[in-house]
Amino acid sequence: MRVGMGYDVHRLTVGRKLIMGGVEIPFEKGLLGHSDADVLVHAVMDALLGAAAMGDIGKHFPDTDPEYEGVSSIQLLEHVGRLLEENGYMIENIDATIIAQRPKMRPYIDQMRENMAKALGIETDQVSVKATTEEGLGFTGTGEGISSHAICAIEKFTNFSSVDVSAEGPACGGCCGQMRGEETE
Repeated sequence: MRVGMGYDVHRLTVGRKLIMGGVEIPFEKGLLGHSDADVLVHAVMDALLGAAAMGDIGKHFPDTDPEYEGVSSIQLLEHVGRLLEENGYMIENIDATIIAQRPKMRPYIDQMRENMAKALGIETDQVSVKATTEEGLGFTGTGEGISSHAICAIEKFTNFSSVDVSAEGPACGGCCGQMRGEETE
């Protein structure tokens, strides 16, 4: 099993949509960024890429590339999912936290989970999203920005075997019988 951690932060500004987990949330401000600035999805992508030792979102989707200007982060997440699959990884689970004083995220969290699970081709119960405030402290507490942390576990497909290790034979060299207390020749 491999574990990855991701973090992202963007400044809140007037004149932008607030997108979190692929959900447009009604609010007087949105997050400033080259793409749609979805800090939740960005943190998740960095966690997944980090777990696979494949770099970060800046490596794969540079903010200097006009191709990614205004792009949906959910589309980028789909690309990360394909990269993991092409490199033989499967996602065990994702756990993420949004840190924002306002707006309240709870009404949108189930849809965020569904959007990210669908983009990655996994079950919704493999994606956890939580939200918290910082009790008015720091840049998120004063409403200057929103941040997100994410952690994930992934597994390499090659770590799974179709060999029945409980049966004696060439695959285990008879050691399983020895472990059960049976005599071997």
